[in-house]
Amino acid sequence: MPELPEVETVARDLRPKLVGARIVGARCSWARTLRTHTPEEFAEAIAGHDVEAVGRRGKQLVIELSDGFALTIHLKMTGQLFVVPSTAPVDPYVRLVLELGDRRDLRFRDIRKFGKVGLYRRIASGELVLAEGGPGVFSMTGPEPLDDAFTLRAFRHRLRAHKGRLKPLLLNQAFVAGMGNIYADEALWLARLHPLRSASSLRPSDEARLYRAIRSVLAEAVERRGSSIDDYTAPDGDGEMQEQLQVYQRTGEACPRCGRPIRRIVIGARSTHFCSWCQRLPAADRRASGAILRTQSPALGSGPRWTKLHADEGVVGLTAAETRRALARARSERTRRAAETRRAAARAAMGPAVVGSA
Repeated sequence: MPELPEVETVARDLRPKLVGARIVGARCSWARTLRTHTPEEFAEAIAGHDVEAVGRRGKQLVIELSDGFALTIHLKMTGQLFVVPSTAPVDPYVRLVLELGDRRDLRFRDIRKFGKVGLYRRIASGELVLAEGGPGVFSMTGPEPLDDAFTLRAFRHRLRAHKGRLKPLLLNQAFVAGMGNIYADEALWLARLHPLRSASSLRPSDEARLYRAIRSVLAEAVERRGSSIDDYTAPDGDGEMQEQLQVYQRTGEACPRCGRPIRRIVIGARSTHFCSWCQRLPAADRRASGAILRTQSPALGSGPRWTKLHADEGVVGLTAAETRRALARARSERTRRAAETRRAAARAAMGPAVVGSA
């Protein structure tokens, strides 16, 4: 699922394309894409509004409209946004189309149909609500980790109010907005903190390292346009942060810091990647986490010896660990190529104008 850097990239790409445009109509082919209105109600409510700003809150895109309205878009797993001429080819995976007054469309493409779009009013407090007196859309969302107001002191104050494990805490959007599986793993590796370590066990120096790591990893990812690992692509093309990830989806590969193999465990149904040598787990936390630690991937070695050939080619002389590693590498490469093919197909489906903007 796109995280803060990916959604921020989408917002930055859309801003010059949408600000000042007028929405004159809407077409929805999958009613459950809309979280606040029926397709007919949505089309009527949004027509005639001008786009005044494009931003982000946590993992959601926020498009500010005239007359105090705002549109939220949650991309979820496969959501993609493209601005194309209204004459662009019809794509069966486009679930929502916003028709603009200058004969362009903002198209929301979503293969798996998990994405959500909502239309809200912005009240005097600044919060977005569906109806006066109703709950705010982002009332339970934590602070933005790249904001100036998110200081080390503020981070420490929030962190010391929790006792749970670090990885689930970083994924909690009420604790801090926009962090997800990729950048939580990367920040914890950079801070040398085990994902199962309890927040209450951190010393002031640990807290400071984690704070700096979160901001550093996210800032670099924004600069590199996010990580195009699966279906994520922005209006102006893919990201490149996936080439800089140190541990995420690198099970069995050598840790860039110590050379020992990256491990994988599952915490709360989420794959978690770490180095057991660089990210030591205190004894007290180890006792409490025994069941999870027993599920970790086996150490496959810090790297292949003379063999860089694929195990599925029937190479003679591979150890069991090298065979597992080679098969995992082959699967990972196939997955990467399949994702690249899906992203290229998405852009091609929108026509030459989108393909040429990548």
